[in-house]
Amino acid sequence: MAGPATQPGDSAPAPAVRPSDPAWSLWLGTAARLGLAVVWGWAGLAKIADPAEAAQAVRAYEILPEGLVKPVGYALPFLELALALLLVIGLGVRIVAGVSAVLLLAFIAGIASAWARGISIDCGCFGGGGHVDASQTEYLQEILRDTGFLLLAGWLLWRPRTKFSADGWLAS
Repeated sequence: MAGPATQPGDSAPAPAVRPSDPAWSLWLGTAARLGLAVVWGWAGLAKIADPAEAAQAVRAYEILPEGLVKPVGYALPFLELALALLLVIGLGVRIVAGVSAVLLLAFIAGIASAWARGISIDCGCFGGGGHVDASQTEYLQEILRDTGFLLLAGWLLWRPRTKFSADGWLAS
C-alpha cells in the first residue's frame, strides 16, 4: 500500500537529508585547502616585491600582447595572495578552487606552449622568471607540479566542505 495521500494544503514531504561528508573527507579537504593556500601565498609573496620582474616573467612567455604584460604581471601577485587568504580562512572555497583551477590550467598551457615553441625560460611561478639557457629549463617538472596543485583545486571543487572554514561557520 502506498503512503498516506496528501491533501490540498498539506506541505510537501521534506527532501531527503544529505548525509554529511565523512570525517576523513573533511580533513583531506582541509589539507588540500591549506596546501593550496601555501602555494598561492608563496607565489604571490615571491612576486609582489618586484612587480617589474613579475612582468618580465610574463613577457618571456611571448603569448600576451605587450599592452597586457605589465597589467598581468603586476596584478598576478595580488590575485595569488587574495586566493591564499580566502583559502586560509575558508571563505568561498568552491569559487576560489574554480579560479585556482582556471589559473593553474593557464599556467600549464603557458609552460607547455613555451616548451613546444622552443623558448627557454624559467616559469617565474615563484619569483624570478625570464629567459634562461636551454639546459636550465624544467618544463616537465613544472607541468607535473602544477598538475598536482590542479588536483588539490579539483578536490576542493568536488568537496568544498572542510574543517575550520568560514564557509562551515556561516552555514551553521
